[in-house]
Amino acid sequence: MSTDYKFQGWMGLDKDSIEGKLVFQEFQPKNWEETDVDIKITHCGICASDTHTLCSGWNETTYPICVGHEIVGTIVRVGSKVEKGLKLGDRVGVGAQSGSCLKCGQCHTDNGNYCDDNVVGTYNGQYPDGSRSQGGYGDYARVPSHYVVKIPEGLSSDVAAPMMCGGITVYSPLKDNGAGTTAKRVGIVGIGGLGHFGLMFAKALGAEVTAISHSDHKKADAMALGATHFIATGKEGWETENRRSLDLIVSTTNDSKMPIAKYLELLAPKGRLILVGLPEGDETPQIPIWSLVTGGRYIGGSMVGDPKQIEEMLELAAKQDLKTWIEPYPMEKVNEAIVKLTTKGMRYRAVLYNHKHINN
Repeated sequence: MSTDYKFQGWMGLDKDSIEGKLVFQEFQPKNWEETDVDIKITHCGICASDTHTLCSGWNETTYPICVGHEIVGTIVRVGSKVEKGLKLGDRVGVGAQSGSCLKCGQCHTDNGNYCDDNVVGTYNGQYPDGSRSQGGYGDYARVPSHYVVKIPEGLSSDVAAPMMCGGITVYSPLKDNGAGTTAKRVGIVGIGGLGHFGLMFAKALGAEVTAISHSDHKKADAMALGATHFIATGKEGWETENRRSLDLIVSTTNDSKMPIAKYLELLAPKGRLILVGLPEGDETPQIPIWSLVTGGRYIGGSMVGDPKQIEEMLELAAKQDLKTWIEPYPMEKVNEAIVKLTTKGMRYRAVLYNHKHINN
């Protein structure tokens, strides 16, 4: 089947691309398979993972690369073996993962984000046939249909796009660790691109929510997002004052010097600290074993979520009318957005609008 569209987007050519040097050009999509769909992109969120990848901060990046893994658009091509009821014209989304083996025990139990064989990122990944994955800072994306989800009615595309990675990154550990059920009191460390989702979803799941931030600069935002309590870690004795007040903490910071021992003091016995932020480089916080043992506490990690969990999150957002806090940018101003994200930060997620495809 031939197509009358080109795969082109804003490409990082080397590590300096993070300085606002992305270049618009064509790229080679993954080799077509009959289980794939092509998506005409209308919106794409900008994630901190994009910047870590553009500068090879986590691992060495294969250039040139089109980043962007918070993709929303409409299906323009459907393979003959596509299941899940996907069809031409459907409004769909793609998150940080676009492939796995679909055969291992993890994939068969809706844990494909922890596939035993091959987790393929939506960009900078490699499919079994050797072709590479490219992301959503552009016009079209080609993705295996298993990792494509429908966007529910009532949830706008710009609101939904950042949820495809930023939202599920915090929703998954909240849901998996009983937020609102076995974990009634939930703390969210960091009020930013991930943390603002954490506050919203923790409340939506029925938890009593505490925001944890260095200062009270974002306290008003935290309360508007769903927090009932606020802890400023720049205040002397904050961990003692709030000792054993939480059942679950999700930490969104990627600071290698995060005060893990003090976070643990906030947990009641059997409480859990779940990390979702990834520091760059080799420096990582030391694990305070004494606090774990004497408090019966747990430390864990979490990475995005399976498509079924993404669908569940989107339905919850639509039902409770949850809104991503967005700074909008036309797709052609992506370099401006990247520079702002890396120098000043966003309040709280940037979204690229591809006006060539919106309402067309």
